[in-house]
Amino acid sequence: MSAADDGGNRSLGQLVATATTELSALVHDEIALAKAELRVGAKKAAVGSGAGMVAGVLLLFSLPVLSFALAYGMRSWTGLGLAWCFLIVGGIYWLFAGILGLVALLKFKKVKAPKRSISSSKETAAVLGSVKPHPRAGSNGGRPARDVTRSSA
Repeated sequence: MSAADDGGNRSLGQLVATATTELSALVHDEIALAKAELRVGAKKAAVGSGAGMVAGVLLLFSLPVLSFALAYGMRSWTGLGLAWCFLIVGGIYWLFAGILGLVALLKFKKVKAPKRSISSSKETAAVLGSVKPHPRAGSNGGRPARDVTRSSA
């Protein structure tokens, strides 16, 4: 027998307990969905960040040593002036940094908001927002309802 079939035989406390349990399960499911979607986005962001950091590290650590080696090697191969050789080497490094920066930018653009979690949360909020509370003034003789304390069970 389903919960809807014996709804007339259940007490108010049982109905409230069931509603609380189901609402709690719904909130837990919403949180799990959001975590799963954010995990995917975080992986893409980590790859993009890694590519950007690699680009920065390559520029900082390899430029001094490789620039001198390549510039002096280019001078001996081509016979160009040393200043031109250093400018050519710098341009090559900027080209590599630009390519790695584009890779990082493309990875960052693929990170998306958790659309399913947002739409599911909006649906839940709309459903809960349309629920009207049960009027209690008539059952208490016009007096305000007393605070109800919850048990730990």
